[in-house]
Order: sequence, then structure tokens, then C-alpha cells
Amino acid sequence: MRDVLTEWRPVVDDAIETLLPRDIDEAYLVEWFGPASHRYDPDAIQRALSDPIWDLLDRGGKRWRAVVCLLLLDGFGADPRAYLPYACIPEVLHNGTIIVDDVEDGAEIRRGEPALHHRFGPDIALNAGNAMYFLPLKVIGKNPADLDPETQLATYEMLMDELNRTHLGQGMDIYWHRNRDATVAEAEYLEMCACKTGCLGRIVARLAAIITDQPPEVEREVAAYAEDMSIAFQIGDDILDVESTIEGTTEFGKAFGNDIREGKRTLMVIHALSAADPVAADRLSSILHKPENTREEITEAIGILQSTDSIEYARECALSFSQSAREHLRDVPLDEERADQLASFTEFVIERDV
Repeated sequence: MRDVLTEWRPVVDDAIETLLPRDIDEAYLVEWFGPASHRYDPDAIQRALSDPIWDLLDRGGKRWRAVVCLLLLDGFGADPRAYLPYACIPEVLHNGTIIVDDVEDGAEIRRGEPALHHRFGPDIALNAGNAMYFLPLKVIGKNPADLDPETQLATYEMLMDELNRTHLGQGMDIYWHRNRDATVAEAEYLEMCACKTGCLGRIVARLAAIITDQPPEVEREVAAYAEDMSIAFQIGDDILDVESTIEGTTEFGKAFGNDIREGKRTLMVIHALSAADPVAADRLSSILHKPENTREEITEAIGILQSTDSIEYARECALSFSQSAREHLRDVPLDEERADQLASFTEFVIERDV
């Protein structure tokens, strides 16, 4: 999978650059947003939008969402390069969500460097992140692949539906880690993942299905594949945060004990709170809801997760969702090679080390 990602990432980045150039000028603004009522300030837009967005994009990220969309398009018999702007939609949205997410969580680091709100200020970060929610609508409106009106409308309606669900998931996540008394069940955590992370996965899959005019049952199956894979990814992401802290590495690109500092209710935490003895469970809850944590407290919290085998429990759940995702592909009419690659992605998202 790494070879596939390495091959496609520069292609995806070039396509994103046609949507949002590194260098903003008057001609781009007029082409994409229409003539100014009075006069644009390209330099201000450059510094407030393009510079911070490309600062984040250039830090890394594997672009796997865009690549999965391209593989699905190819697997359904379409020319993936003809639909590159559409494949960029979930990638643009993903990076927009993490900019806003970092502001909401008070995150310090993203991809190994200061989060955008620390580097550029929260006002610029929020505006840039929100702009990345709306830029995909311009892709649909400009209709670069000349989709028929019914298909164009279907892509728009799907995008609105999924983006609304994203904010349900984010709302649950924020409320839980800001309220110590909130009781979170495992099913509620999984629903949060299905909304917050699964939304982008479903956009990936549903875009490919809608563009290639697949029947509703095929769209449902590939959407379920992408949702389950995304849940596995989120659980794997939480595990990586803990394991990188245990190992004392910085390769994961986040601050030491990031999720514990933010008081996140991960699957590991939910399991530990129910499996630990009352004293340990109360101590874990106390650490998670302190405004600031020492390194010793973070280490103590992870020790509780280890003592209840919560890390391994979460890993088994991630593997189960990965398997479920592969099963959803079984009856989907895809090219065999692409189907195999898409199945491999379900393993990659939880076995990656960064």
C-alpha cells in the first residue's frame, strides 16, 4: 500500500493545487469566485488562506482517502484521472476538519510542527479550516467532469448529508472530554467515530459510486466498507497516540500523551473505566479531566490502560472492523486487482506506524 500511496500522492497534491494554488492572483479569484464587487486583495487571501493551508499539506499526510476514491473509480471501470478533482474533495475536507479540531481541542502539535492556530493565530486557522469545508462545493458547482445534472445534484446532496453528520460526531467528542460526569458507552463511542471519522470515508466511497452510476445497493456496500475502515483507522490512531507516548517517540507528530492531555474518551479509556477497580477508575477519570497533566500523570494513566488490557482490547476491535470492511467488498463488482488493493487498505490503516 505504501507504494500505491507514494505513486499517487504527488498526483493528488497537483490536483489540490489546481483547486487552491500556492500563489493566489486576481485571475484565480475571478475564475473560482467570480468578479469582485469592488476589488479583491490577493495578498491578504494568500496569507490568510493559501499559506496556512499549504503549510499543513506540506507537512505530510498520506492522502489515502483520495487514493481510495481513485482506486474505487478505477475498479468501477472509470478513468481515475478524469475525476481527480472529485477525489480531492475528501482530502481537502479532512485537512479542514483537523485545523478546526486542533483549535477546539487546544492541540499544540500537528504532524510534528506547531498546530496552525499557534503558528498563524486562531482567527486565520478557523477561517482557513472553514474555507476547506466549502471549497469542495466549488468543485461540484464547476463540474470539471461534466456530470449530468442528476448526478451533480446527487453528489451535492450526499456531501451535505455527510458533513452534517460529521458535526454530530465532533459535538459528542467535545462534550465528553469537557464533562467529567458524562457516561460514555462503547456503542456511543463507535457512533461518534462513524459520524466524525466515518463521514469522510463514506464521502470517499459514495462519490466514486455516484459518479460511476452504481446501483443503491453497491453504494451502500462501499459506504459500509469505508465507514468500518474509518472506525478501524480511528481506533488505530488512538492506539498510536498511546504507544508513541510509551515509546517516547515523536514520529506520530503529536504532543506527548496528546489524547490524555485532552481528556479524550477513547475506546481504551471507556474499556479501562469499566474494567479497572473503582480506585484506579476514579484516578484515571481524575487525570483525564485535569486542566493540565504532568508527564508522570500521563504515564500513570497509560499504566491503568495497560493493567486492564485496554490497549489490546482496542486493537482487537480495530481488527474486527477491518475484517468487516473487507467483507463489504465481497459482492461489489470491482476489478479484481483494485478490490485486492482496497482490501489491503483495511489492514494498512491499523498497521501503520505514523
